[in-house]
Amino acid sequence: MSTDAIGTMRTKLAYIGRMLFERHLTDACGGNISARVGDRVCMSPTYAGQKRQWQLKPDDLLVLDLEGNILEGTGKLSRESRVHLSLYREFGAHGSAVIHSHPRNLMVFAAAARPMPAVLEANLKFGEVKVIEYAPAHSPQLAENVVGALRGQESRIAKHAAGVIAPWHGVFLMGKDIDAAFDAVERFDTNAYCILQAHAAFGNTDMLYKERHELVAAADRFGKDV
Repeated sequence: MSTDAIGTMRTKLAYIGRMLFERHLTDACGGNISARVGDRVCMSPTYAGQKRQWQLKPDDLLVLDLEGNILEGTGKLSRESRVHLSLYREFGAHGSAVIHSHPRNLMVFAAAARPMPAVLEANLKFGEVKVIEYAPAHSPQLAENVVGALRGQESRIAKHAAGVIAPWHGVFLMGKDIDAAFDAVERFDTNAYCILQAHAAFGNTDMLYKERHELVAAADRFGKDV
């Protein structure tokens, strides 16, 4: 893969990181982003939020091989790089970007260890965002749990993206490319916001169960893929 393509991706990821932070789709506590370019992976360094507030420059983005060896960049490897690399090994034929983040509204579901149903038409393609079995942050088991939960969702990754909620932690998502992954994270968080606001405004305790099934039925009548 050309040096120009890698440089372009490092610039893109620096921009995506700032956008995630500014739009409350992640926080200073953490998160990490990556994109595969051929046999290389561009990835945010550790402490991108805590020490840099996601104000990354292109040269701050690390360039790795698929084994996780740093080829370019001066920062240290993200502690969740194991999840990213595992996803590329398992689903690399379907997706080329991974985002782990702490979206403000979706974090309520992570804190409660609850799955998130799709309540908006724009989210039907993702289905219910499942909660994986707990494993400590940065652990090999966490990577195994994320990969295992995304098996069977390869078509969603290839078409747009698929993600899972890690209890008490955040969201892990793989997209067909970095633009699709970013878009999906925001759709996830908007969907979460609507559920939380419905509960607050209308006392809806069943996560819009009735309305959700009416939406699916209506979409089905039009032959919409849900």
